Amino acid sequence: MLIKRIGLKNFRNHQFLSFDFADHLNVLTGDNAVGKTNIVEAIYYLSLARSFRTGEDEDLIKKNQDKAEIDAVMVEGDITRKIKVVITKTGKAVMINGKNISKLSELSKCVNVILFQPKDVMLFSGPPKDRRNFLDISISKKSSIYLDYITRYEKVLKERNDLLKADSINQTLLDVTTELMVKLSGSIISYRQMYVKDINDILNKITRALTGEKGKFELKYYPFVAYDADFMENAKKAFKRVEESDFKHKQTSIGVHREDISISLNGRDIATFGSQGENRIAALALKLSPYFLIEDKDKKPIIVLDDVMSELDKKHQERLIAFLRKFNQVFITGTKLDIPDCNHLQINKQTKEVF
Repeated sequence: MLIKRIGLKNFRNHQFLSFDFADHLNVLTGDNAVGKTNIVEAIYYLSLARSFRTGEDEDLIKKNQDKAEIDAVMVEGDITRKIKVVITKTGKAVMINGKNISKLSELSKCVNVILFQPKDVMLFSGPPKDRRNFLDISISKKSSIYLDYITRYEKVLKERNDLLKADSINQTLLDVTTELMVKLSGSIISYRQMYVKDINDILNKITRALTGEKGKFELKYYPFVAYDADFMENAKKAFKRVEESDFKHKQTSIGVHREDISISLNGRDIATFGSQGENRIAALALKLSPYFLIEDKDKKPIIVLDDVMSELDKKHQERLIAFLRKFNQVFITGTKLDIPDCNHLQINKQTKEVF
């Protein structure tokens, strides 16, 4: 998929702005604080209807304005879609070809964006939630069935936590809710295991392309209970063992919502023993891997690299750019980037075109 054109109105610091984009490399340069990241933030927003920088949509609206708008033209093979997002202080509306969508998952099917930003270098030493989010978003983009499992699991998890917070716990209802969580967990773990295996099949090809070195990277997944023939029985026992603790703390302490992944390099955990450079390469390779797991060329994701080139030396910059030229569409931001044969867009405080 490709984004051919984007228009912003009262989005962040941009009153009016529009750009036409090209296939392959699009490079956005300009001084700090001129709004380069705001543009790729809008591109990312088209994928999940949420920002990667803030959890509050109101932050996206330009000061003293009532709403922000994103207009985009997307192409997927022979299909062209016009997407419009209107963000107000009380909510948001998304239209595809002039029709309001009822579920945000409809938007996710039309736009897939992979993001890498500077803080991702801390992916493996940061909170497990960030790593789970990577898995859940990546698998959901590939499988709507997995998205349904995760959505249902989160709903049941909330119900179970609400039961645990009650003054008097309904044990029968708690048991029913726990059993439903176990059933959903088995399906989720199965998908996660298969996806991690698929990533490991390609991970070292990516790291070698980025570094020219032959170290062995391996992604490891830690389910809360081993997924085997006895999973249902063992998972129920695991929940029973922590039940008293769950009563005491009034929350569900185990489950797929607490699982984690890690990456090792030559058998040693990256987060503990890896250098910052090794952590950066591992995180970048992991973030790029979903691109290769989507077989349909027309559905391959848009890649966004926000201000990451400055963290790489010249050799690794050159290897990364050579690798990125294989992708359908890539956006790179930076203050000064000398990249030949690309669509170069200069951003400054005066950048303004009416969409």
